[in-house]
Amino acid sequence: MLRIRTKIGDVFSVPLEGVGNKYFQYIANDLTQLNSDVIRAFVKTYPTNSSPDLPEAVKGDVDFYAHVVIKWGIKMNLWQKVGNVSYSERLDVLFRSSRDSGKRIETSHDWRIWRINEKFQNIGKLEGDYRNAEIGIVVSPPDVVERMKTGKYEFVYPGY
Repeated sequence: MLRIRTKIGDVFSVPLEGVGNKYFQYIANDLTQLNSDVIRAFVKTYPTNSSPDLPEAVKGDVDFYAHVVIKWGIKMNLWQKVGNVSYSERLDVLFRSSRDSGKRIETSHDWRIWRINEKFQNIGKLEGDYRNAEIGIVVSPPDVVERMKTGKYEFVYPGY
């Protein structure tokens, strides 16, 4: 069995059927959220058979940040590693999660927020700028592909 090794800075190509390829970069591990891999996915779409300049590609606009197990996506053939570009920026992304996740309710009043490797802060109702925080649950690799393709996740998640 082939051992899959990933490290901070790795860049992955995600083929999106009928769209082209998009890219994401592995940028952190979040001890707060199950020590999961954190990625930043980029907005720009490239032609399917192109090989963009990776240092330029990772300077592009970020579409979203997500927690995902990168190795699972490799094993599922959803993406492939195409290189590594050093990443040492200070990451100041706010994540949110609801303790009502998995429940079929429309609105949660049991939210918490956090930044990578910082403690959860229970805030109750999600208001103001907190509504712009990224969904911070660990999503499945197909969910990442879906968001890269359509701009949103398909799974049910409480609103605010």
